[in-house]
Amino acid sequence: MVELKNIKNIYFIGIGGIGMSALARYFRFHGAEVGGYDKTATDLTRQLEKEGIAVHYQEDIGLIPKSPDLVVFTPAVPGDHKELSYYRNLEVPVLKRSDVLGLITAGSFNICVAGTHGKTTITTMIAHILRHSGYGCNAFLGGIAVNYDSNFWSDEKNVCVVEADEYDRSFLKLNPDIAVITAMDADHLDIYGTAEAVQDAFIEFSGKLKPGGLLLSKFGLERSREFTAAGRQTYSLENDSADNFSQSIVIRHGSYQFDTLRKDWRLDGVELNMGGMHNVENVTAAIAVAHHLGIDNMKIKDAVAAFRGVKRRFEYIIKTSDRILIDDYAHHPEELKALISSARTLFPGMNCTVIFQPHLYSRTRDLADGFAKSLDLADEVLLLPIYPAREQPIEEVNSEMIARRMKKGKATVCSKNEALAIVEDRILYNDNLDLLITAGAGDIDALVGPLKKIIEKGH
Repeated sequence: MVELKNIKNIYFIGIGGIGMSALARYFRFHGAEVGGYDKTATDLTRQLEKEGIAVHYQEDIGLIPKSPDLVVFTPAVPGDHKELSYYRNLEVPVLKRSDVLGLITAGSFNICVAGTHGKTTITTMIAHILRHSGYGCNAFLGGIAVNYDSNFWSDEKNVCVVEADEYDRSFLKLNPDIAVITAMDADHLDIYGTAEAVQDAFIEFSGKLKPGGLLLSKFGLERSREFTAAGRQTYSLENDSADNFSQSIVIRHGSYQFDTLRKDWRLDGVELNMGGMHNVENVTAAIAVAHHLGIDNMKIKDAVAAFRGVKRRFEYIIKTSDRILIDDYAHHPEELKALISSARTLFPGMNCTVIFQPHLYSRTRDLADGFAKSLDLADEVLLLPIYPAREQPIEEVNSEMIARRMKKGKATVCSKNEALAIVEDRILYNDNLDLLITAGAGDIDALVGPLKKIIEKGH
């Protein structure tokens, strides 16, 4: 049995992952010597290095600590990884990220946010409200909170806000006092096989709630009647049949003002300075959690108004009267639909161009029709090649598969460099490039800086 208090030297295989890096920061904060491997240097791994964490990028057992107290790996790492194989042949504890997170949260009050989309934003919103209001929490986030430029922070209060990841059934290792379920759409079918199996896992997660806890789920979820928790509430954007909902929503150039209500309580004049109508729904859930914890009304309002968002979640890169550049992590058809619809509502009359990078061959194969339908909401689409992540290519599965299913015929399959050239040409000739969105969970964010320069140069 691994005792966390005895961990003085810890090594991470896949340290650049958003969940892995949060754990690395946790152990570094608590005084352990931390190191790790990842295949590619990123802004996040470079930041970890600045924080005193040793990171290398070659799969080389000559570069690794020979006898760490614990080795942590992510399921995204191949089973035949040289470093992972080396440690498995030694008498060194080797655990999945989810197991370590389960150990950390075993003795704390846990707020766990799960769902096939929306969980990162809601997790970050809840953690921010608790921190900004002075309530206090430890946070393990699946994204970088813009307010704090981090996916982890620590506090003396024994409360953990945790993003509960459904991939590889990781979230079933957690035991929440408050559980949030945002969506149960078909995803990770390479793991689950069927949409029904995905739903089964979320129903099982609802049963992990501690006695006397709160389960907050999005109103109208299919099979929500099968949730086993006794204390249940629902939330919705505007549906007053839900226990928590918002109304009187007013849009002001990418921001929102609205009221949030329960049957026995209301919070008027909430201001959210983050784009996307779906984010009004997300913050409705976060406010419901904060109210349940007894946080003062004005402190909740002040925290929401101060919330600056999550990197790559409807993140404004450029926001002027005539040019908008938004970057988003959307990699599921429902996320794309919410992203594009919200952007068009916020900026009516603007021509909408989306650069989308599909993530995983299996997801593209399974959800190609849904991707096509969502992307048809844009005026024009530039489709990058599929980002493979942990997968090998699947025959006849490619970005053209999505383009062929689109009805409007305005999709172009191109490389990153070709996409930059198309945008530069459009800017040069002032050709209807008012609203540009980059979307995807791969490395499409590498385009954001160059696109920003092109747009600002041509403005």
